[in-house]
Amino acid sequence: MSMRTLPLVFINMGGEMLYILDQRLQAPNKAGDCPEKGVWSEQDRKRVMVTIIRTMFSKDFMDQLFKPQPLYSHRTLKTVLTRLAHTSIMRLSPASMDRLYELMAMAFKRQLVLCPRPRDLLLISYNHLDSVRRFVEDTPNVLNQVDETQRRIIEVYTTLSDAELQLLRQTLLIFLQDMHIRVSFFLRDKVQNPNGRFVLSRSGPVPPGTEVPGMIRMLDSRGREVKRAHFPSGGSYSSPEREGSFSLHGDRVTRLGTNIYGVSQEGETHANRSCAAKGSPSPRPLASEELNLLARLMGGLEVLQRPGSDPAYRVNLFTMDPGEEEEEAEPGESFGDVVTIQATPDAQASSELARIAEVFTDQHQPTEEPCGSSSSSKGADLLALMDTC
Repeated sequence: MSMRTLPLVFINMGGEMLYILDQRLQAPNKAGDCPEKGVWSEQDRKRVMVTIIRTMFSKDFMDQLFKPQPLYSHRTLKTVLTRLAHTSIMRLSPASMDRLYELMAMAFKRQLVLCPRPRDLLLISYNHLDSVRRFVEDTPNVLNQVDETQRRIIEVYTTLSDAELQLLRQTLLIFLQDMHIRVSFFLRDKVQNPNGRFVLSRSGPVPPGTEVPGMIRMLDSRGREVKRAHFPSGGSYSSPEREGSFSLHGDRVTRLGTNIYGVSQEGETHANRSCAAKGSPSPRPLASEELNLLARLMGGLEVLQRPGSDPAYRVNLFTMDPGEEEEEAEPGESFGDVVTIQATPDAQASSELARIAEVFTDQHQPTEEPCGSSSSSKGADLLALMDTC
C-alpha cells in the first residue's frame, strides 16, 4: 500500500466537488431556468468558491496532507470534504453530501480506470489544479496557494519510478473498487454499464512510449531481429499522441480530470418543469435512470427566506421538512436563505416513503460514533485544522 496517496485523493476528489458546486451555483441564472428561482449572485458564487479553495490549499492543511500516511476511510474522507464545503457560507445537508461524495468518487474512479499509464495520474491531478486556478484567477493570494501546492506535487511525485506510481494507482483503485454508483451521463455516453462498472475501450491511441499492438519480433542470441510475426490485436489502436506537460503550466493533452459538468447536461428538474409549465424552453433530458446520482444532484433552486438571520445558505439536494433541517443544523448555526434543490418533488411518493420509514422507527438502531471520532486518529489533525479556519 502506498503511503503517498492522500494529497492526490484530496486534490482530485476536491476538484470534482468544486466542479459540481460551481455548476449548481450558477445553473439557476442560465437561460431556460426560472429567474425568480435564482438566489446565487455571481458575487456569492465566487465568494463560496474562493473560500473553499483558500481553506483547501492552505499551507497548514497541505502540510498535514503531504505527511506519509495510510489512506483514510471513506467515512473520514467524507467528513473532511464536508468540513471543507462548510468553510463557506454554504451548508449541505447530510443526505446531499452523501450523494455528492458518491458522485465525486465515481468521477475519480473513472479517471483512474481509464488512465492509460500510472504516470498519467499526475496529468489528471494537474488538470484539476488548472481548473481550480480559473476559479480564483482574480484572487492572487489564493492563486499562489494553488501554485505552491502543484510545486510540491511536482517535487514529490515526478521523481517516483513507474513501479511506485503503479503502486499508488493500485492503492487508489482498491480504495474505490466497491463503489458502483450509476451516473446518468456516464450511462448515456455508454462509458458505464447498467451494473455501475466502467467500460474499457479497445481502440484509440496507445500510451506514449509504447507501440501499436499486433506484431511480434523474434531476436537471436545477439539481440538482432531475425523474424517478425503479426497477430490480430482485437482492437483498433493508433500511434501514441504527444506527451502531456508535467510542468506548472502547459497542455496536459488528456481530457481526464477536466470539468465535465455543465448546465446543458442537467436533466429535467423540479424548477425546469415549473418553467416548462410557464412556457419556457424545455430542457435537454438525460437517461431516466432512477438510481443514478446525477439526476438526484441536478435540480432547481427554491428559496426560503428567513428575515433577520445571518447571511448564510443551506443547500439541500433532497426535499426535507423544516423540522428536519433545524435538527440537522449545528448548535448556534442560523441560515439566512435556505436553498432547496428538489430532485424528488412528488408529494405522494414522499408520503409513501415516510410511511415505509415509520415501520422501522421502533426497531433498535445501534449508536455510531461521530464521523470524526474513532479509536484511530486518522483525519483528526485535518479536522482540527478546519475547525480553526
